[in-house]
Amino acid sequence: MVKIGNIELGDFPLLLAPMEDVSDPPFRAVCKANGADLMYTEFISSEGLIRDAAKSVQKLDIFEYERPIGIQLFGSSIETMASCTEIATKAGPDLIDINYGCPVKQVACRGAGAALLQDIPKMVAMTEAVVKATHLPVTVKTRLGWDDSTKNIEDVAERLQDIGIQGLTIHGRTRVQMYKGEADWRLISKVKENPRIKIPIFGNGDIDSPQKALEYRDKYGVDGIMIGRASIGYPWIFNEIKHYLATGNIQAPPTIAERIAVCESHLDFSIRWKGNHGGIVEMRRHYSNYFRGMDHFKPYRMKLVTSFSLEEIKETLNEIAIHYAGE
Repeated sequence: MVKIGNIELGDFPLLLAPMEDVSDPPFRAVCKANGADLMYTEFISSEGLIRDAAKSVQKLDIFEYERPIGIQLFGSSIETMASCTEIATKAGPDLIDINYGCPVKQVACRGAGAALLQDIPKMVAMTEAVVKATHLPVTVKTRLGWDDSTKNIEDVAERLQDIGIQGLTIHGRTRVQMYKGEADWRLISKVKENPRIKIPIFGNGDIDSPQKALEYRDKYGVDGIMIGRASIGYPWIFNEIKHYLATGNIQAPPTIAERIAVCESHLDFSIRWKGNHGGIVEMRRHYSNYFRGMDHFKPYRMKLVTSFSLEEIKETLNEIAIHYAGE
């Protein structure tokens, strides 16, 4: 049984990665319904939370169905991170996660996210401040290092464990790599094999099929896997992996009717959460992914992403169901 603090996650948990502008409550709802064991909010700016910025505060929204759920924070100031941890704790999550892995310039150039990989003493001090600011378990998501010459994750893992984190997710790339090339899980495996490491180690990067999940579990010995991009428009991947690990058999892919049903569920939750206009606009980024690979889909996509009428959108989804029936 894999545990983070007192949170039981099963024998080989599948985690939904925190993804900016993706991992909102409606998206998390469909992933939870399709097998995600632990989920995280979109990452939340500590500066934004301290300023009471509306976008940051809204990201604190969590719901009972999501548990266990972690709130992920990022920032460059130790004091601000400690203060926003207190705010996030009051929102009632099951754990707090610190983002030391985001590679995008808007984050890293402000000294947050993966930028902390260039200042390990500050990373350790910040983590310790967060741990002390909450009664909840604290976890960390990070990368192998800043670049090929600073792959210091083995040392980082020990130091973060020593000051109290209770779980560590490692993305198998450096910051310089961004999302390019193939993720290298060999150092993730070395962290897991270190006899000093007692906390669960989760691997992240390039898991996009049940077969790869099994291969990487057996080859690298991680306690669980975090899945990000492969779940966008395809929340079924969590249960497909679980089924394959349990039986060795590949589940049939979702039918067009199943794709539409989950897409509609996602849309309905989006509207309940953000209102009619906001929910419809937020959903537009997801249609292409739900219907990825379908021939001659562009006219339907254009109707879906230009309509402001829920009734019209559902009529279009019904047209799609009829047109692609049997595929």
